[in-house]
Amino acid sequence: MSATGRVLVVDDDGAVRTVVREALRRAGHMVETAASVAEQRRLLASFNPQVLVTDVMLPDGNGLDVIPELLKTNPGLPIIVLSAQNTFTTALRATEQGAFDYLPKPFDLAELTRAVSDALASRNAPGAIGAVGPSTEDLPLIGRSPPMQEVYRTIARVVANDLTVLVLGESGTGKELVARAIHDFGPRSAAPFVAVNMAAIPRELIESELFGHERGAFTGAQTRTAGRFEQAQGGTLFLDEIGDMPMEAQTRLLRVLQAGEFTTVGGSRSIRADVRIIAATHKDLPRLIADGGFREDLYYRLNVVPIRLPALRQRGEDIGELARSFLDRAASEGLPRKVLDAGAIDRLMQYGWPGNVRELENLMRRLAALSRDEVINAAVVEQQFQFSSAKDSTPAVSASEGGLADAVEMHLSRYFATFGRDLPPDGLYDRVLTEIEKPLLHLSMAASKGNQLRAARLLGINRNTLRKKLTDLGIDAGTGRRGD
Repeated sequence: MSATGRVLVVDDDGAVRTVVREALRRAGHMVETAASVAEQRRLLASFNPQVLVTDVMLPDGNGLDVIPELLKTNPGLPIIVLSAQNTFTTALRATEQGAFDYLPKPFDLAELTRAVSDALASRNAPGAIGAVGPSTEDLPLIGRSPPMQEVYRTIARVVANDLTVLVLGESGTGKELVARAIHDFGPRSAAPFVAVNMAAIPRELIESELFGHERGAFTGAQTRTAGRFEQAQGGTLFLDEIGDMPMEAQTRLLRVLQAGEFTTVGGSRSIRADVRIIAATHKDLPRLIADGGFREDLYYRLNVVPIRLPALRQRGEDIGELARSFLDRAASEGLPRKVLDAGAIDRLMQYGWPGNVRELENLMRRLAALSRDEVINAAVVEQQFQFSSAKDSTPAVSASEGGLADAVEMHLSRYFATFGRDLPPDGLYDRVLTEIEKPLLHLSMAASKGNQLRAARLLGINRNTLRKKLTDLGIDAGTGRRGD
């Protein structure tokens, strides 16, 4: 049977106070209610609650701002925060200030009752995170849907510790953004965040990539090279697409997680692994284990705190906010400023988004770069989609009405037509390549936020080659803006 106790409920909405009071009383708790910070202070002294449930926006103060003061005068008091401001900022601030739990409004009464019971059972649990990090005004995680609220709550609970986290979700759902948020708002934020994609590294090079190698360890190893573990010392190592890691590398990673140290390829000296591990995959790891493709013991080492990201189709109410944010970001990076009308947002919400948030961001960048009008309507959005007649189908996005090849062919047909029976001037091949290459480099630099190394990896070319092309084509190497 769950523990019962004294609970103080603070909310300026009388209906909320009544509903919560009756639900908690039915669960066996003694409940008092207050509508303001002043009433809360008075009842804290007279009622001496064992759990405080408080709203954020109160008529005479902010429920989050007074938490540190409350914990000074009432040490060990579990505080459950309720808020209609359902953002990652709110969840993080609630936990940073020392709240025991955070529930977004509208909340489930059964969930609140469970939270109160957990709070009573954990009166001596540590409270505040004490995390330090960047401003919460420019967070990478956006959305107020219930599935995202669960993600925010889990992140807020793990940022302060070094527990290994496994981020699960379809491709394009933002797994690296979650890993970066955990790093940026945790105590390791001043140290490096190093990301490595297991699927992008040849199998024979993965161990050297992760653990480094000594000079002469293998043919071509001319110098000692630090691996990703050494590069991430003191910080966070993000192992993306962990399901693609070969078995031999899995065995070595397992030893690092068990012993907390590693050796370079060809080396004999043990190096302490002072890193936090966050792994991610879109694959079904239990199925991989059953098929012999992933170590079960490694899975349990990685799956200490799982965070499952919802697909975009499962959080449709977030699409409008995400789309507007991506357009704002594109404008801040030099692309023309565009806005979506209500019809355009409705059209976006009808789409199945097989590429998830990444696909939405790419579409917004494309519309920002190519749409002629400042206001994007449903007709413009619809041109980007090929909807099937089936209601529950998942349509696909095309680069243009008939695909990129058809669009180029149509463009060249019009070009040839301007010369009538004559042929265009010589050198057409280079001119066409330049015409396509320039917007490709421009958009790649914008997508990489001016980071040439990331842009080169995205394009699959050498960084020096990219730098030369940017100079030759008159593209600002810092911002990706075209010079003409």
